[in-house]
Amino acid sequence: MEEYDIIVLGTGLKLFKKFKVPGPAESLGLGKEWNIDLIPKFFLANGELVKVLVHTEVTRYLDFKVVEGSYVYKAGKVHKVPGTEEDVMHSPDLMGMFDKRRFRKLLLFALNFDARNPRTCQDVDPDKMTTRDLFIRFDLGPDVMEFTGHAIALHSSESYLDQPCGETIRRIQLYSESLSRNPSPYLYPVYGLGELPQGYARLSAEYGGTFLLNRTVDELVMDGGKVKAVKSEGKLFHCKQLICDPSYVPNRVRKVGRVIRVIYIYISVVSHVHNVASDGMYIATVSTTAETSDPEKEVQPGLELLEPIMQKFVSISHMLVPNEDGKKSQIFVSRSYDAINHFEAEYEDIKDMYQRITGAALRFGGSQRHQSYNSDED
Repeated sequence: MEEYDIIVLGTGLKLFKKFKVPGPAESLGLGKEWNIDLIPKFFLANGELVKVLVHTEVTRYLDFKVVEGSYVYKAGKVHKVPGTEEDVMHSPDLMGMFDKRRFRKLLLFALNFDARNPRTCQDVDPDKMTTRDLFIRFDLGPDVMEFTGHAIALHSSESYLDQPCGETIRRIQLYSESLSRNPSPYLYPVYGLGELPQGYARLSAEYGGTFLLNRTVDELVMDGGKVKAVKSEGKLFHCKQLICDPSYVPNRVRKVGRVIRVIYIYISVVSHVHNVASDGMYIATVSTTAETSDPEKEVQPGLELLEPIMQKFVSISHMLVPNEDGKKSQIFVSRSYDAINHFEAEYEDIKDMYQRITGAALRFGGSQRHQSYNSDED
């Protein structure tokens, strides 16, 4: 019998096995050159999840590259997303002259905004004024409002317009701070997102963590409504707490939506520069929250930009959230991934799970671990 404090259940499906299609064609190059993420997401350079990675010092085992650009598609053309004053003035086709001035004023206001300093607020109450009213105050037109809300503040629906503007201001600040002197605000791990669990596996091993690979989970053994053990291939692994994603406990989650993802091999997004594809080839992903019975038709406008395509994989999945906090059963379930292209929502899930598991808020200050890695040069 094996005893553990916490068991974390992971996943390990390979791409072609998941989609039940023949292996890659010879024209795609060597299989070892490809590292395709089933749910690809970027890191905002100044985002909360990056701060978690730095705080835990797992970054010793990871290398990142800045994504070369962030763009929007308008009127048949692709435009770079401006995040600085200089970018605004050098975006000739994205906005007209007057729109540029108005957007620039909003951007300056957001970057200088500090709720603790009334002089920066210009009589804007971030908890009461809606984002729509904020945009109207700066006389933004519909196109600039849409661009600002979705390409910079990265909202996934229109509901943000009628919510307090404080969150949108914070998101604009985060985008601009992440952009800094880089060509885009996004980071992506060299060799793909699979490097994250691998990095944490190495870090966990330093603290006595044990990893079991290539094992199936037969069942979760309960005792009086509380998790007792995980049964795997006939063997019991006892634990005090269990952490898993919704796929392991379908009776403990509820559906809140659907996501369609289409992975294309040929054009856009990530490439051999990130060590995830053969030289000269690209991996692109289009995703959105599905709203109709024909989700693939919903993403068609994005897909039309990606020809020619050598191979594609389409997945439609439910968005799932836990229907209990896990304190009674000691089974702590994460949310499933959404359609957004970055990890900020996942950080909120991490915070929520940490508080449910430990009873304390997730904080970064005061760590004394690995002193030798805390120099200003690292």
